[in-house]
Amino acid sequence: MNWHPLNSTEQLDTILEESKHTPVVIFKHSTSCSISSTAKSRLERQWDGKGLDHIKPYYLDLLAYRPVSNEIAEVLQVRHESPQILLLQDGMCTYNASHLSINLDEMKKKVAASG
Repeated sequence: MNWHPLNSTEQLDTILEESKHTPVVIFKHSTSCSISSTAKSRLERQWDGKGLDHIKPYYLDLLAYRPVSNEIAEVLQVRHESPQILLLQDGMCTYNASHLSINLDEMKKKVAASG
């Protein structure tokens, strides 16, 4: 899994535009939370075997870039949670899960359904 850093609100417009051509994932992670660390580790372990190579993953450090998380919640109309994964397709959030409810099989179904 090759994370791309998300560290500015300006990037969000670019990511939303990018999602019109290829699915994009944003993972919001709290570096001080053990549940968030567990979710991130599980996500990284499962990613490669799920056939998700065509999805571009972005990583947001919530503690360092909280304003970016707030902007994401506002623009995408999703409640902020941590850890949280958001699947963006066609400029919209089509899958949103948090904590240990993050399920790559469910997310993959959302990608397949829109494809």
